[in-house]
Amino acid sequence: MLWIGAAVLAAVLLRPAAADAQAAEPRWVTAWAASVQGPYPVGNPSAQPDQAFAFPDPREGARDQTLRLVLRPDAWGRQARLRVSNAFGTRPLTLDGVHAGLHLGGGAVVPGTNRPVLFGGQARVTVPPGGEAWSDPVALPFAADPDAPLLAGRKLAVSLHVAGASGPMTWHAKALQTSYVTAPGAGARGAEEGEAAFPYATASWFFLDAVDMAATAPTPVVVAFGDSITDGTASTMNGDDRWPDVLSRRLHALRGNRVAVVNAGIGGNQVVGPAQYGPDAPFPGGPSALARLDRDVIRLSGVASVIWLEGINDFSRNGEATLAAVEAGMREGVAHLRAGIPGVRVVGATLTSAKGSTSPAHGHPEQDEKRRGLNAFIRGSGLFDAVADFDAATLDPGTGSLRPEMVPESTTGGRGDRLHPNRAGYVAMGSGLDPAAVLPGP
Repeated sequence: MLWIGAAVLAAVLLRPAAADAQAAEPRWVTAWAASVQGPYPVGNPSAQPDQAFAFPDPREGARDQTLRLVLRPDAWGRQARLRVSNAFGTRPLTLDGVHAGLHLGGGAVVPGTNRPVLFGGQARVTVPPGGEAWSDPVALPFAADPDAPLLAGRKLAVSLHVAGASGPMTWHAKALQTSYVTAPGAGARGAEEGEAAFPYATASWFFLDAVDMAATAPTPVVVAFGDSITDGTASTMNGDDRWPDVLSRRLHALRGNRVAVVNAGIGGNQVVGPAQYGPDAPFPGGPSALARLDRDVIRLSGVASVIWLEGINDFSRNGEATLAAVEAGMREGVAHLRAGIPGVRVVGATLTSAKGSTSPAHGHPEQDEKRRGLNAFIRGSGLFDAVADFDAATLDPGTGSLRPEMVPESTTGGRGDRLHPNRAGYVAMGSGLDPAAVLPGP
């Protein structure tokens, strides 16, 4: 019955699109992103399985094996293109046997949807250390009608074969989405539709950091930019219920397939720290927000709005930044965004409380004093085009901490750390944000 259901779904999604849509000239819009950091294993993953079987030696990284990365594009098109990154690698990264298909479940793809992906007309690409590469457009026959209701929320499976040894791996630690990996030495298995070749699981994404879709109508892209509270810590594993996901569903209810929300959060990220970052000087929170704005926001396609929620880690024991330094960093970052993306709308988001956190780096009185000071700056400085008051949506006014129902962790079912909101908190954040503040107009 599973295979019959998949065939029926494919038939529905393959129905032809309207003639006027076919005649429109496509434009690229980023439909999914994952801000890179590295090298693996430096980072803050959530619910990570033991990676020792898939990647026994982090210095060698992936070795002649295929990664099947599962991701949810926030908009669909008849064509896609992929950006692969070796930003924090120390050796040339060679990929071949790259494929993209509709995710079925586990490590499998829907039969008949898997398509090879080329780079400059070739099946193999080598990305130098510190570099990146865009693929050629690849047709997605199952998305012949990108507006098909049954396509909304479906996931893409992107398979990458690492030829030889990758060396230190560029990755996004906190995917909160299960992907799949072959054993080392298994070779190029991306063309296979089944899951037997992919025995190992990972809760992270490797090498792939953006997917664009070809849009035939204006499709504004909203970038959620920030730290672990944007990345989704303590939300539901594989549940797509981070606050940007909640906001996405609200915007899609208004605009259909003509909008995309992408997540540029990194767990532990700071606005102004660390001062230095790279393969030889890694930091679990990734490069500073200011250092990554170009790659993670400005060089994405079709960006219309940015929602910036960040600063709590700057004020932690890991950052110890002054309020003045973070305010100055935000002024610098907003100016850089507006210079890099003319007409971009920048929304400032107030910081949620960490008061009483069980994390040793968070919850101290000095942090909360600075947090409240930054929130006053965000609300009153006039720097931002609009304000998303996440603090008001999550604060227990009686204690100054997160509301009690927003504390227990959804990912693992643990007690929570009083720093990261759970699903209830993220729903309140995503539901309380006025869509007109993000994308004004019709």
